[in-house]
Amino acid sequence: YVWIDGFGGLRSKTKVITGSSLNIVGSISNFVDSAMAALQALEANLARDTEANYVMAEYVWIDGFGGLRSKTKVITGVSLPASIDSLKSRLPVWNFDGSSTGQAPGQDSEVILKPQAVFRDPFRGGSNVLVMADCYTPGGEAIPTNTRAGAAALFAQKPEEEPWFGIEQEYTLFKDGTPLGWPKCNARSMGPCVQLGYPGPQGPYYCSAGSDVCFGRPVSDDHMHACLYAGINISGTNAEVMPGQWEYQVGPCVGIDSGDHMWMSRYIMLRICEAHGVTVSWDPKPIPGDWNGAGCHTNYSTKAMRETENSYETIMKPMLANMEKKHMEHIAIYGEDNDKRLTGAHETAPIDKFSYGVANRGASVRIPNETAKNGKGYFEDRRPASNIDPYLVTGKIFKTTVLDLA
Repeated sequence: YVWIDGFGGLRSKTKVITGSSLNIVGSISNFVDSAMAALQALEANLARDTEANYVMAEYVWIDGFGGLRSKTKVITGVSLPASIDSLKSRLPVWNFDGSSTGQAPGQDSEVILKPQAVFRDPFRGGSNVLVMADCYTPGGEAIPTNTRAGAAALFAQKPEEEPWFGIEQEYTLFKDGTPLGWPKCNARSMGPCVQLGYPGPQGPYYCSAGSDVCFGRPVSDDHMHACLYAGINISGTNAEVMPGQWEYQVGPCVGIDSGDHMWMSRYIMLRICEAHGVTVSWDPKPIPGDWNGAGCHTNYSTKAMRETENSYETIMKPMLANMEKKHMEHIAIYGEDNDKRLTGAHETAPIDKFSYGVANRGASVRIPNETAKNGKGYFEDRRPASNIDPYLVTGKIFKTTVLDLA
C-alpha cells in the first residue's frame, strides 16, 4: 500500500493477502536479488529431494537466556515429497546438553526436546522442516524455562473461547554495532559537537521509501517471504518510526499457536540476518533519547468479544477492569527494560498507570474505532515490549480476561 504523506513524500507498508493463486516466485520484484536467489535454490532443493529418502528436521528451542538454539535431525526412510502432516508422527523426542544453554547442571545435563509445532523449512526447501520444540527433564517434567507448557495448560481450560492473537513484532537492525542508517564511526564535525551522518529527527522513516530514509528493506522482505513459505501466519510488515527499526505482524493465531508462530518467526529472522550480515535486536529501547522504543503490541479477542452484540460494554469493559487490577502483574512479564519504553511519551502510557481509550495510542490498551462503533470486536494491549516471551504474554492475557472472570 503506497500513499502520499503530510510532507509531500511517499510511504508504504505491506499487507499479506492469503487465499490467492499467485505465483510467489514470479511476483517478486527483481530488485530483491537475495530473495530471488533463495527461492530459486528452494526450487532446486525440491527437485533433488524427490530423489532422496530423507528429510532434515531443524529442532528449535528457547534456551536459558531467552534466546533460540537449534540443531538438525536427519530422518531416513521417508517417501518424498512428504507433507508436514505425514512427518509429524516421524519426529522423535530428542535431547541436548542443557549445561551449554543455561538449562541444566553439568553433572545432570540431559534435557529432553518434544516436538510441538512443525513448519516448512524456507532455507533447505523440499520436504525439510523446522520444528518448534519445548524442554523437559528426563522424568517428563517441564523445566523452568519451558513457558509453553504453562500457556498450553491455560488455553486448554477453555478452548471454546477461541482466543485470537495478532502480535506486532518491532525490531531494530544493527550493523557493526550501530543501527542501520546511523553513523558508523565516531568522527565529529568542526565547531559544534555534532556527529557526522547522525539521522534527522524521527518523522520521515515510518513506512518510508528511499535510501535516505529507509534502511533494511531487503531483510524485511526476505523475512516475510521466508515466513510465508514456512507457513507462519505473517500478515504484514512496515518500516517503523526510528531509522533502522521495522515491524512485522503475526496473526490472527488461535491460543498456543500464537507463541509457536511468533518464536519461529524470530528464529527465521535470526537466520535471515545471518545471510545479510546484520544483527537483529529485540531491545525495547535500543537508542536512548527522543526516539520511539520497540514493542510487541498484542491484539486480542475471544469468540464472545467478536460475535456477541454489545460485547464492548458487557464483556470487554469487565475484562479491562480486571486488567487494571492486574496491571503490575502483567508489567512484570511484559519484557525486560520496558520501563525505558513505557514513559508516557512516544506513543506509550506510563508504566505505573493503566488506561484505555478509543483510538488512543497513548493508552495502555487501545480500543479500535471499529470496535467502539460496532459494539464488538477486539482490543490492542500496547504495553508488551519487543523482547517479550509470547507464551507468557498470551497466556496471561487469557487468564486475566477469561479464566479469572469465569
